[in-house]
Amino acid sequence: MKKNVLIVIAVLTVVISVAASLVVTRIFQRNTTTVIRETQPTMFTNYYPVSPDLSQPVDFTYAARITTRGVVHVTSKVLPKKNDNSFYNPFRDFFGDNFWGWGAPPKNYEPQPDISSGSGVIISPDGYIVTNNHVIKNADEIEVILYDNEKYTATLIGNDPSTDLALLKIEKTDLPYIVFGNSDSLEVGAWVLAVGNPFNLSSTVTAGIVSAKGRNINILDGQSAIESFIQTDAAVNPGNSGGALVDIKGRLIGINTAIASPTGAYAGYSFAVPSNLVKKVVRDIKEYGIVQRGFLGVTIRNIDSDLAKENNLKEMSGVFVEEVMEGSAADEAGIKPKDVIKSINGIAVNSSPQLQEVVAQYRPGDKLHVAYVRDGSAKETTITLKNKNKSTELLTKSKIEVINQLGIELTPLSQKEKEKLGINSGVKVSGINEGKIKRHTDMREGFIITKIDKQPVNSADDVVRILEGRKGGVMIEGIYPDYAGTYYYAFGM
Repeated sequence: MKKNVLIVIAVLTVVISVAASLVVTRIFQRNTTTVIRETQPTMFTNYYPVSPDLSQPVDFTYAARITTRGVVHVTSKVLPKKNDNSFYNPFRDFFGDNFWGWGAPPKNYEPQPDISSGSGVIISPDGYIVTNNHVIKNADEIEVILYDNEKYTATLIGNDPSTDLALLKIEKTDLPYIVFGNSDSLEVGAWVLAVGNPFNLSSTVTAGIVSAKGRNINILDGQSAIESFIQTDAAVNPGNSGGALVDIKGRLIGINTAIASPTGAYAGYSFAVPSNLVKKVVRDIKEYGIVQRGFLGVTIRNIDSDLAKENNLKEMSGVFVEEVMEGSAADEAGIKPKDVIKSINGIAVNSSPQLQEVVAQYRPGDKLHVAYVRDGSAKETTITLKNKNKSTELLTKSKIEVINQLGIELTPLSQKEKEKLGINSGVKVSGINEGKIKRHTDMREGFIITKIDKQPVNSADDVVRILEGRKGGVMIEGIYPDYAGTYYYAFGM
């Protein structure tokens, strides 16, 4: 009986509790607003950069497979010249070449040829090969070793010291070759491969990324030198010079040329000539035998905070025009000092090397669309490029050969400059490179050549006309703008 009573009490208690709960809920619903919260995704704010291709690691095997067969080993040999004795004799300086004294060489001693090696890139199936000029400089014999160890004697078709490039040819067809890519579209951070023969280790491939573009490292000689290198961290060592820098699709985007190193071996960064510049140099050498360079005729500077402040520049982008040469392409197009060049043919330029690289891809007579800023206002103009002689004509190989033989760079003088110097004729020596002038005279940069063998000269064409085919002695007459008197230099052709 007691047990039944307890069960009834428990049931009643539950019923009363549920009823009371319903009553209370209804009362509160009359006086409150119900808020419904949607569930939002949440995360901590630390950042993990995610690559779209993170699930698939970068694969270099395809690029390596299609490019190693297109890179060759280049060996150049410089034969000893007559009476050239490279054995060092400390007594020679005092007693002449015939005094040997201590440390005389063996009786049958003969000077040995200088041999250097590097790499090259096959760019067409008919045997054209690009390498660095410094790999084959002054070579009497050039040998090319293919991927399968076949050896061929190579012919030097042409070279261009200003870009450190050279074009070779071997007599073989159906060769594997590397296609050109577009170095202008290459972006910093892109993966690249360096393919070459470091330390005579053939077909070596290393990988890295593009660290920078438009890099100038002041390694090439001459005022006309173009340094707008692609900088990478792909390992490059002695022997890699002239080898290929390719993207992950195996397209040629540069020719490996130099390294920044305190030891002579790879120390973190390497530098390559951009492929678009290589393509233009190769095209000119094939078509004309020489490189046709177009010039704006301006002196330019990179823009920094001090320059911007001095000239009230609103932006730090672009290239500052410091000077415009009279009668130059830029002068005729209306460019003035203190203008800021922003782009050329739609390609933005933010440093002197970048601007030089873009212009170097064109020839005299080519028209460039130039966007610039003057006094804060955006402007545009069309510039028709000129050659060194301030003409739109293309130069001939014979003219270039004479000037290269002398080893000088020449800049015409305006009539106003001649009047100021008190001369009737003259052409300025704006650069001195390796050649007869440097080897046989002490002529300095800035010298004004007024006459050669008593004949007035006013241009590089005049110099070539007088000296082309000349054998024997030559007398150059001229002045230095900052020194009194007439100076004479004599040498043999």
